[in-house]
Amino acid sequence: MTYKQIILVRQDLKLPKGKLSAQAAHASVEAVLNSDKQKVREWRAEGMAKIVLKVKDEKELLFYLRQAKEAGLTAALITDAGRTVIAPGTNTCVSIGPDEEEKIDEITGKLPLL
Repeated sequence: MTYKQIILVRQDLKLPKGKLSAQAAHASVEAVLNSDKQKVREWRAEGMAKIVLKVKDEKELLFYLRQAKEAGLTAALITDAGRTVIAPGTNTCVSIGPDEEEKIDEITGKLPLL
């Protein structure tokens, strides 16, 4: 079984690279902290694969969040505090997993890479 984590990033926000990287890191850590410990151990043993994908906007971001949760996958929504370049309360990204690659691909498999 192969494990991975997916991070979905909104393209409509046009975040600077540093801000985007920080938001993606927040998403990754939050999902791991809320994940099944055995899945995290397996994922770590395999090298902690993370794939960053694009979504168009908040509507699409929330759609994939719902899909992941309905499928029983761990998912974390990151909402920015608004201290730098975007307004407080802006949903920036979602992380799904770590979980089985096949389960995640059923939901996000057609999204483009960042």
